[in-house]
Amino acid sequence: MKVRPDCKRIFLWSGPRNISTTLMYSFAQRIDAVVYDEPLYGAYLKHTPADDYHPGANEIMQSMDCDYDAVVAMMLGAQKRPVAFFKNMAHHLIDVDRSFMAQGINVILTRNPLEMLPSFDKIISNPKIEDVGYRAHVELLNYLEANHMEYVVIDATLLLKNPVGVLKQLCEVSGVLFDSKMLSWSKGPRIEDGVWAKYWYSNVHASSGYMPYKKKEDPFPKHLSPLLQECEKYYNEILKRALR
Repeated sequence: MKVRPDCKRIFLWSGPRNISTTLMYSFAQRIDAVVYDEPLYGAYLKHTPADDYHPGANEIMQSMDCDYDAVVAMMLGAQKRPVAFFKNMAHHLIDVDRSFMAQGINVILTRNPLEMLPSFDKIISNPKIEDVGYRAHVELLNYLEANHMEYVVIDATLLLKNPVGVLKQLCEVSGVLFDSKMLSWSKGPRIEDGVWAKYWYSNVHASSGYMPYKKKEDPFPKHLSPLLQECEKYYNEILKRALR
C-alpha cells in the first residue's frame, strides 16, 4: 500500500492502565494531529478468549472494524492531518504482519507493575500475563530491534515526573515540534474515545492535564504476587531503554 509521505505516524504500543489515554489526549490538543483510540481492540477481542471477560466486549466489537488487515490499511491510509497518533495495546497484536510498523515511529509505553496490576485487577480481576502487556512489550522490542525499526520507550512514572522533558524528547524523535498545548485539556470525555471509555477512563476524564506523580501507598494484593514476579523481569528489561 502506498503511504502518504507527508503524514507522520506515531504508533503507541502501551500496556493497560499505563496512562496511554492521557498521552492520547495530549496529542489530541495539537491542531496538526488526529488521534485514534485502540483501533485493534475489536480484532483482539474477536480472535482471543478475552471477549469472555472484557467489559462491554460485544458492544466494542459491534462499534469497530474487527479485521486486522483492514485496520492496518486504515492506519497506513490517507489521514486528515499531518500527524496521526494511534493509541494501541501491545498485547492486541495477535497474528499480525508487523512490517507496517516501519511506516512510523513506534512508542512503547510501560508502567511499574507494582502500580499497574492492582489498578487493572479492579476492572478485570485475576489477570494473566497475556492480559497485561509486559511480555508482549519485550517480544515487540525484540522484533523492532531485529528489523531495525524506529522506536522509543516511555515509562509512565518518568512521564508524570517530567512531562515537558519527556514530551519534548518524544516530539523530537517523532519529527514534530513540541507544542505546550499538549500539557493540558478540558475535563470530560473526548469524541475519539472508544465505547469502552465508561469502564476504563474515569480518572483521565476527571483530569485537565498531567497529574503530579504520587506513589501508591495501598498494600499490594497478595493474589497478584505470582504475576508481579513474572512481570517484573520483563518490566526491568523495558525500563532500561526509557526516555528520562
